[in-house]
Amino acid sequence: MAEHRHDQEQRFQQQQQQHRGGPTDLTKSLLPEKRPSKSQVLAVVTLLPAGGILLLLSGLTLAGTLVGLALTTPLFVICSPVLVPAALTLALAVAGFLASGAFGVTALSSLSWAVNCVRRSGMLPGPLDQAARHVQEATGQIGQKAREVGQRAQEVGGPGGKSPGRS
Repeated sequence: MAEHRHDQEQRFQQQQQQHRGGPTDLTKSLLPEKRPSKSQVLAVVTLLPAGGILLLLSGLTLAGTLVGLALTTPLFVICSPVLVPAALTLALAVAGFLASGAFGVTALSSLSWAVNCVRRSGMLPGPLDQAARHVQEATGQIGQKAREVGQRAQEVGGPGGKSPGRS
């Protein structure tokens, strides 16, 4: 038991000497072993004032915001019967437009997916065949209309004849 007390006293004295003396192993491990380079020192010297200025500006902005809020809060309370319904209407309108756009995009992508599925199955002709058929139909209709107009013109007045609008 006496030996145990003696060991504890020795350890205590060693710890006391370490604290009075140089740095301990813990502090040695926290400190870098080499000195910072010139570029690192220059970076710290340049960025420290810039960071301080930005911190100051953010503090001033926060203070200005709080002062503005304190000054306008009574106005908001007085005008709340008008502002709350207006804000609610505006929020609902924005939500409606966003929902409309989302539904439109969903519908277009669903339609595109369905058309692609049908095209892959081979039920629809290719786009070139379809375009050629549309061009043929359009030119046939235009040709037919041109023939009809020409026949009416010949029936009504003929070349050099009187037309119904002239006297």
